[in-house]
Amino acid sequence: MPEPGHTTGATTDDPAADPASGAQLTSLSTRAARQLATTTKSEPQMQGISSRWLIRMLPWLDIKGGTYRVNRRLHLRVGRGRVAFEHNGADDIRVVPETLTELPPLHGYSDTGVLAELASRFRPREVRPGEVLCEAGQPITDTYLVVHGRLTRYAEGLYGEEGVVGVLTDGDQVGDEAVGQAEPRWTTSVRADTAGVLLALPWQSLRELTAREASLAAHLAAYAERQKLPANRRGEADIPMQAGHTGEPTLSSGFVDYELRPREYELSLTQTVLKVHSRVSDLYNDPMDQTQQQLRLTIEAIRERQEWELVNNREFGLLHNTDYGQRISTYSGPPTPDDLDDLLAMRRKTRLFIAHPKAIAAFFRQCNKRGLLPGSADVGGHQVPAWRGVPIFPCGKIPVSAQHTSSIIALRTGEDDQGVVGLHATGIPEEYQPGLNVRFMGVNQAAVISYLVTAYYSMAILVPDAVGILENVQLGRVE
Repeated sequence: MPEPGHTTGATTDDPAADPASGAQLTSLSTRAARQLATTTKSEPQMQGISSRWLIRMLPWLDIKGGTYRVNRRLHLRVGRGRVAFEHNGADDIRVVPETLTELPPLHGYSDTGVLAELASRFRPREVRPGEVLCEAGQPITDTYLVVHGRLTRYAEGLYGEEGVVGVLTDGDQVGDEAVGQAEPRWTTSVRADTAGVLLALPWQSLRELTAREASLAAHLAAYAERQKLPANRRGEADIPMQAGHTGEPTLSSGFVDYELRPREYELSLTQTVLKVHSRVSDLYNDPMDQTQQQLRLTIEAIRERQEWELVNNREFGLLHNTDYGQRISTYSGPPTPDDLDDLLAMRRKTRLFIAHPKAIAAFFRQCNKRGLLPGSADVGGHQVPAWRGVPIFPCGKIPVSAQHTSSIIALRTGEDDQGVVGLHATGIPEEYQPGLNVRFMGVNQAAVISYLVTAYYSMAILVPDAVGILENVQLGRVE
């Protein structure tokens, strides 16, 4: 029996307080604290710490007010998205009606009943490897959605050779560009590289539906009219001008129009409450401060989660916010030098690649197969692999799918170059690091001290071509 006035708890040396006994601790026990208080020892180590190159390489803007607005010129050409599908067996595959608005002609259309009717008119079609879906010059009679598989768009070159124009994979579309054309024809040929499943919509079926649904007909007509408006190659509203003239002609006039609803990025956050027992912080601080060591490792974990969010967050992460027009697929599965060259060709001033370490290894295997030696780049005294002078940084936060595929991301960074920028707020109360603060929350009746640790951050893509993604990167393929 304990003496009157004597208390026992989870932070005593009682064997019952040992974690192995099943007792639930709310702070570091004295037994664990002694591991830092006796003998010559190291600081606590943590396997979960990575190099966090993405956080280190991003230029960070100080955001006052917690919101960053990205103003852009008026964009007339609607970008492509990707549709989703429902699988109810091998022969019952349907497009999710609400995702049909990812098709440029249907962008912004809100009548769900009509969309459901339109979705029901798609019919499954299986394709075999090598099967030609359509040939350049033929009339467009169907539009296709790729449920599964890989198809290549190609055109005939100047001397009759075949030139690859692009690759279509799961969720892509082809044929919808015929909307608004009187006699649409295929501009490229399409061939299946693998076995696959498509959903096909005959144009005659679409005409029947538009004849019956006035709202759909009006929406498609408005889309066709927008396509006729002058725009630059990026789809922005054109600025009238003329060049090479002589004499005194009347000059063109106009203005630069802006998006009326620009995107705004609010700072996100990662938070946790760190608990330290007062006895531990009072008695076991030599030679290492227990609170500081606990805080150091907590901040490392928060920064790891921060980088994960920068890659995977649905609101601002790179994988979910990169324009679909800036996504390409590998030609054959593994990431080849040709694939990375195509990714580089999509933008100016690419500053860096980030890729899962296994994707980098897969790329090196393809270089070895071709007898190529990738270069290296000096980044802050570190030698990192590079391709065409652009450093390739490892990032384990890029996911690897169940099919053992991943992605490689290319970025242009900096506000001056209209690239990708990190967002944070500095000068916040009780700031411990830029954009991160530690606030004392008090001591509870169990003598446990609590600290609120918070990191504020986000990311903004200033223009769509600042980021590009090489998708369907196959890992582990050895030839």
